[in-house]
Amino acid sequence: MLEIEMLYNRYFSRVYSYAIRLSSNDSIAREITQQTFFKALEKSKKLSDDANVFSWLCQIAKNTYIDYLRKERRIESLENIEDISEERNLEQEYCEKEHILKIHKQLHKLNEPYKEVFMLRVFGELSYREIGNIFSKTENWARVTYFRAKVQIQERMEGYCNE
Repeated sequence: MLEIEMLYNRYFSRVYSYAIRLSSNDSIAREITQQTFFKALEKSKKLSDDANVFSWLCQIAKNTYIDYLRKERRIESLENIEDISEERNLEQEYCEKEHILKIHKQLHKLNEPYKEVFMLRVFGELSYREIGNIFSKTENWARVTYFRAKVQIQERMEGYCNE
């Protein structure tokens, strides 16, 4: 097991730099870095001595940043809620839920990175630039990967509906 103080002293600046690249914001990057080391402390017993520590910390930072973005989007959406119509078509809601379930099933059959890019774009509501940054790739790479994932899901849905 590695000492968290040693991890902090050795990797703080590198993890902080990674968080700055993800968020493009100093205060957010500092918060993400703090949370990363806190989570690392909780999980450090699971880390073997020969593991790639920096990659492990960056993965924690990436997931922490994604959680942060999701939380921020939820807060924004709660602030912008308009009156919701009470007239609901239960049959339509059921059909929509069934369709969404089928899409999720096909999504989970996708290979990486298509699955994760699609989920970050649709469920995480991240921009292509943000997705590219997470994977250390370009914005264009994120666009192409998302488009390919979407095409694969559509093709699988066509086959699924014909069964």
